[in-house]
Amino acid sequence: MKALIKNSLIFIGLLMAAPVMALPPLQLFVDLTPLGKTLRLIPGSYSGPVVINKPIVIEGGGEVTVDNEGVGTVMTIKSDHVVVRGLHLTGSGTSYNAMDAGVLIETNEVIFEDNRLDDVLFGIHIKQGNANTIRNNTVTSKQFEPSLRGEGLRIWYGNENLIEGNTFYYVRDLLLTNSSANEIIGNELHHNRISLEFIFSPDNLIKNNRIGGNDTGIVAIYSDGLLIEGNHIEHIRNTGSSALAIKESSQVRIKNNNILHNAVGLTANSPVFPENILYLENNHFSYNNVAMYFYGEKGGHIIHGNRFVNNLSTIAVSHVKSAKSNDWDGNLWDDYQGFDRDHDGYGDTPHTIKLYADRIWMDRPVTQFFRGTPIMGMIDFMERLAPFSEPGSILTDPHPLIE
Repeated sequence: MKALIKNSLIFIGLLMAAPVMALPPLQLFVDLTPLGKTLRLIPGSYSGPVVINKPIVIEGGGEVTVDNEGVGTVMTIKSDHVVVRGLHLTGSGTSYNAMDAGVLIETNEVIFEDNRLDDVLFGIHIKQGNANTIRNNTVTSKQFEPSLRGEGLRIWYGNENLIEGNTFYYVRDLLLTNSSANEIIGNELHHNRISLEFIFSPDNLIKNNRIGGNDTGIVAIYSDGLLIEGNHIEHIRNTGSSALAIKESSQVRIKNNNILHNAVGLTANSPVFPENILYLENNHFSYNNVAMYFYGEKGGHIIHGNRFVNNLSTIAVSHVKSAKSNDWDGNLWDDYQGFDRDHDGYGDTPHTIKLYADRIWMDRPVTQFFRGTPIMGMIDFMERLAPFSEPGSILTDPHPLIE
């Protein structure tokens, strides 16, 4: 009896001293999957990292977690025609130099959909990958300060990728560099730093996205031929930030967007070259501090059929000529004081915006603190009643729309 008790105690001691079993490595299951076949994983947790270098399908059914335990990139895809869906990727490393990410795609025609990525530094990183489909994923970064997180989506030299129906929140930016002909459609972007940033990335489509609560909206720098259509951009409230900021980018079309409750709706520079013009058509600007801000000494942008309603200021300029040379026509202005006697839907007289007290805060930005106060209202009233000098005209719309 004593011997039995002694042996039992020794066995229990050995069990307690035994190391905890690690998670099964996903790489083993991937390596055992034949070329072109489907790997349907048993629900549970697996360890990363995993490298996929052959065309296979991985199905997680929303019940599979791949945990990298804080080191490196969780998943790397190196083969064309890979499909990954229904996985939870978590626990990347924190190296900015190595760009530790949830998934790195270095190839073409990959389908990555219905996945959840969290606690990853960078989210989805497409590096020289083309014609990939990134659909219905949810991505959030590590719980760092916004500037210390990685990009939720990073495309570098990637073309013709479809980014559709994803949710990116609490990441740093969504960044496209030297990437063209991508389609970014129907995504939710909120509580990030920069919603979307295009650098040397022409001919991209940005359509039907919902963007809100970020530090900055859509930024385009040296990116020609963008089409920004049907987006809902709201609550970009940081001082100096804009829902849309376009710099040195030509033939950009901005149409049918709702731009609501932002510090600045649109910021654009005057065209440096004649072809560097923007086309703004049928957009709705409401409840912004400033609907549009133009800087530079000449205009040239084509601005037709837009609605400006209940903005604190409709137009701001760095120079009295910044907006005057733009082609304004058929826009709706909530402060238009004319009539439509012939009932053709347009005002009988042009709509002209002149600078009165607004010139103070445009010349001295620090005085913006006093905008909307009774004292500024009184100064503006006095300027309009008996101006000390001829107020500058910053734009004229010859056919203001009547609603």
